Amino acid sequence: MSLLRFLRQALLCAAVAAAGAAHAASLRVASAFDPQTMDPQALALLYHSRIVFQLYESLVTRDEKFELEPGLAVSWQPAGPLAWRFKLRPNVVFHDGTPFTADDAVFSIERALGPTSQRAFQLKGVTAVKKIDALTIELQLEQPDAVLPEKTQFIAMMSKAWCEKHGVQKAQDFNGKQETFAVRNANGTGPFKLKRYEPDVRTVLERHAGWWGWGDKRHGNLEEISFTSIKADATRLAALASGEVDLVLDPPFQDVERLKRDPRLAVTSIADIGQQYFTFDQARDELADSDVKGRNPFKDLRVRKAVYHAINVDLIIQKVLRGQAVPTGGFLSTRVEGSPAELDRRLPYDPAKARALLAEAGYPNGFSIALDCVNVAWREGVCQAAAAMLSQVGIRTTLRSSPTNQFFPKLSQGTASFIEFGWTPNPDAWSSLNALFRSYDKGGFGTFNAGRYSNPKLDALIDAMRVEPDLTRRRAMVAVVLRMLAEDMPYVPLYRRTLNWAMAKKVTLAQWPNDTIELRFVRVK
Repeated sequence: MSLLRFLRQALLCAAVAAAGAAHAASLRVASAFDPQTMDPQALALLYHSRIVFQLYESLVTRDEKFELEPGLAVSWQPAGPLAWRFKLRPNVVFHDGTPFTADDAVFSIERALGPTSQRAFQLKGVTAVKKIDALTIELQLEQPDAVLPEKTQFIAMMSKAWCEKHGVQKAQDFNGKQETFAVRNANGTGPFKLKRYEPDVRTVLERHAGWWGWGDKRHGNLEEISFTSIKADATRLAALASGEVDLVLDPPFQDVERLKRDPRLAVTSIADIGQQYFTFDQARDELADSDVKGRNPFKDLRVRKAVYHAINVDLIIQKVLRGQAVPTGGFLSTRVEGSPAELDRRLPYDPAKARALLAEAGYPNGFSIALDCVNVAWREGVCQAAAAMLSQVGIRTTLRSSPTNQFFPKLSQGTASFIEFGWTPNPDAWSSLNALFRSYDKGGFGTFNAGRYSNPKLDALIDAMRVEPDLTRRRAMVAVVLRMLAEDMPYVPLYRRTLNWAMAKKVTLAQWPNDTIELRFVRVK
């Protein structure tokens, strides 16, 4: 090659590289939470899904308006009353360049159904999955399930060969504190791939150039994304103000109005489809964290109602959450199919009634209890306020805060006596009702039933709902279950937040009501 030709080619390559660099963009995100693991089936928590499902994909997903759309399946249809058949997307490759096939899909669903998976609850009723051809799979059911395709969102498709190579054929046992290769490494088909994961510090993703969806004009221009875990509210906002980060997913409630007035920033807001609860240990005969011996006060409905009436949620929203929430008496958002609007009204704040109920239940002098809460500022603030209110009626409440890696196992293992937590449902109710309120077992029932509440009549209704093919009857069954929960009060429903994301004005995105960011829709100018 002549020197002149070499120089021309070098200049051309430089120009192409410069054009690419001008088009591509990076995004720096700050949040109080760490994803905990990169194994997509080891956890089913918002702060985990928010990052891991940029790397991994499901058979179905949702569009920028939160409507169901094809993911790694291009179509699906019933194959008789006890099966669903999914046609897989062709020409999809994993991050390591290997093709995605039906063998991978079969393996992934079987892995998700395994005993260490926290996603098994979504697939309850699936008895088998089989390969029909290279791009077709069939899920077989013990009974009909009219909405099974929707339940496959967040069931990650993984590479069978990669999992076998690295000894991760089974999901990480997160509750058992197991360390596997899939905890710090990933190989999905998603729009971004894992560059680096430093637990509780930083997660860095980079563009997967071979992603099948980049030709869609809805999708953005991100080349690299850095998620930084910053627990302190003031520090997160200082990083945004100084330009060290471009997006804060959980700005402090007290700062939202100020951020909206800042000409350098934009704030997007949407009502949360999820909500916060307090729940009670109803399984043990004696509470581990109480001065009551030989009895469990929370097994008495009157005590649970006393807790409800003792908490002034309106005041908590006003003072702690600065108006950035709405109180709820319902157990699922009215955006969930079949959830009646009238159940969303709270019972009144009535401390006198709370004291009377405690006395009637045999606790005229109250009792002591520990309230578990994750050590994130706004959730701690709510727990502190509620603890003070409960103490005023005689339930002497001690707040016990812990970091996420200690808190979430208490939730999923059901080891706390009294615990605050949040849940984000799908628009279909069954997965949430099964996960939160169905009697617990290790086979996928009641996976996040933190208090191990059990009601056989409720179980029967939840099970019947799963196999009800008529959607009108199914919605009616949802309403019956939610009314039973309102009467039995296994949890205390609290509030639904207004989800606020604060960002530099150069960032545009689509905001989902489940507080999960889809990086494929993000564009940075």
